[in-house]
Amino acid sequence: MVSGNVIRGSRVGSGPARMEERVPEAARQTVTYWCVNGHRTEPLFSAEVEVPELWECPQCGCPAGTDPDNPPVRPRTEPYKSHLAYVKERRSEEDAAAILAEALDRLRQRRSN
Repeated sequence: MVSGNVIRGSRVGSGPARMEERVPEAARQTVTYWCVNGHRTEPLFSAEVEVPELWECPQCGCPAGTDPDNPPVRPRTEPYKSHLAYVKERRSEEDAAAILAEALDRLRQRRSN
Protein backbone atom coordinates (compact mmCIF):
# COMPACT_ATOMS: atom_id res chain seq x y z
CA MET A 1 0.00 0.00 0.00
CA VAL A 2 1.33 3.43 -1.01
CA SER A 3 1.42 6.20 1.56
CA GLY A 4 -0.66 9.37 1.05
CA ASN A 5 2.49 11.53 0.97
CA VAL A 6 3.18 12.08 -2.72
CA ILE A 7 6.20 14.35 -2.28
CA ARG A 8 8.12 12.09 0.06
CA GLY A 9 11.79 12.86 0.25
CA SER A 10 11.51 16.53 -0.68
CA ARG A 11 10.86 19.63 1.36
CA VAL A 12 8.73 22.71 0.82
CA GLY A 13 10.64 25.32 -1.16
CA SER A 14 13.18 22.93 -2.62
CA GLY A 15 14.13 23.30 -6.27
CA PRO A 16 13.67 20.80 -9.08
CA ALA A 17 15.30 17.43 -8.52
CA ARG A 18 16.94 17.18 -11.95
CA MET A 19 19.71 19.51 -13.03
CA GLU A 20 18.25 20.11 -16.52
CA GLU A 21 15.04 21.54 -14.98
CA ARG A 22 16.87 24.28 -13.09
CA VAL A 23 16.57 27.79 -14.50
CA PRO A 24 19.52 30.17 -14.33
CA GLU A 25 19.04 33.04 -11.87
CA ALA A 26 18.29 36.47 -13.22
CA ALA A 27 21.11 39.02 -13.12
CA ARG A 28 20.94 41.06 -9.93
CA GLN A 29 22.68 44.06 -8.46
CA THR A 30 23.10 45.07 -4.84
CA VAL A 31 22.80 48.76 -4.03
CA THR A 32 23.91 50.16 -0.67
CA TYR A 33 21.83 52.92 0.95
CA TRP A 34 22.61 54.95 4.10
CA CYS A 35 20.13 56.90 6.20
CA VAL A 36 20.77 59.93 8.40
CA ASN A 37 20.99 57.65 11.48
CA GLY A 38 23.90 55.70 9.96
CA HIS A 39 21.92 52.55 9.15
CA ARG A 40 23.09 50.63 6.09
CA THR A 41 20.65 48.79 3.83
CA GLU A 42 21.53 46.62 0.83
CA PRO A 43 18.43 45.67 -1.19
CA LEU A 44 18.76 43.51 -4.32
CA PHE A 45 17.47 44.81 -7.64
CA SER A 46 17.24 43.30 -11.06
CA ALA A 47 20.15 44.35 -13.27
CA GLU A 48 17.64 45.57 -15.84
CA VAL A 49 15.79 48.14 -13.69
CA GLU A 50 16.69 51.72 -12.90
CA VAL A 51 17.80 51.96 -9.27
CA PRO A 52 15.78 54.47 -7.17
CA GLU A 53 17.65 57.43 -5.65
CA LEU A 54 15.93 57.06 -2.26
CA TRP A 55 15.03 53.95 -0.29
CA GLU A 56 13.17 53.73 3.02
CA CYS A 57 15.37 52.52 5.87
CA PRO A 58 13.79 49.34 7.31
CA GLN A 59 15.21 50.08 10.78
CA CYS A 60 14.06 53.68 11.39
CA GLY A 61 11.83 54.58 8.43
CA CYS A 62 13.94 57.58 7.34
CA PRO A 63 14.82 58.07 3.69
CA ALA A 64 18.18 56.59 2.70
CA GLY A 65 20.47 57.56 -0.17
CA THR A 66 23.44 56.06 -1.95
CA ASP A 67 25.99 58.64 -0.71
CA PRO A 68 27.27 57.60 2.75
CA ASP A 69 28.82 61.02 3.44
CA ASN A 70 25.68 62.97 2.53
CA PRO A 71 22.53 60.98 3.42
CA PRO A 72 19.12 62.58 2.81
CA VAL A 73 17.77 64.68 5.67
CA ARG A 74 14.88 63.52 7.78
CA PRO A 75 11.59 64.89 6.45
CA ARG A 76 10.16 67.70 8.52
CA THR A 77 6.81 66.78 9.99
CA GLU A 78 4.29 69.56 10.32
CA PRO A 79 2.53 69.72 13.69
CA TYR A 80 -1.20 69.13 13.79
CA LYS A 81 -3.19 72.29 13.16
CA SER A 82 -6.71 72.76 14.36
CA HIS A 83 -9.46 74.32 12.29
CA LEU A 84 -9.08 77.51 14.31
CA ALA A 85 -5.37 77.73 13.46
CA TYR A 86 -6.16 77.59 9.74
CA VAL A 87 -8.86 80.26 10.15
CA LYS A 88 -6.41 82.50 12.00
CA GLU A 89 -3.97 82.16 9.10
CA ARG A 90 -6.60 83.40 6.64
CA ARG A 91 -8.26 86.16 8.70
CA SER A 92 -6.92 89.13 10.63
CA GLU A 93 -8.13 90.14 14.10
CA GLU A 94 -10.13 93.02 12.58
CA ASP A 95 -11.88 90.66 10.14
CA ALA A 96 -12.71 88.31 12.98
CA ALA A 97 -14.14 91.15 15.10
CA ALA A 98 -16.29 92.37 12.18
CA ILE A 99 -17.64 88.86 11.46
CA LEU A 100 -18.39 88.30 15.16
CA ALA A 101 -20.20 91.65 15.44
CA GLU A 102 -22.28 90.84 12.35
CA ALA A 103 -23.20 87.40 13.70
CA LEU A 104 -24.16 88.86 17.11
CA ASP A 105 -26.34 91.49 15.43
CA ARG A 106 -28.22 88.83 13.47
CA LEU A 107 -28.66 86.74 16.63
CA ARG A 108 -30.02 89.72 18.59
CA GLN A 109 -32.44 90.55 15.76
CA ARG A 110 -33.78 86.97 15.71
CA ARG A 111 -34.27 86.95 19.49
CA SER A 112 -36.05 90.30 19.55
CA ASN A 113 -38.66 89.15 16.97
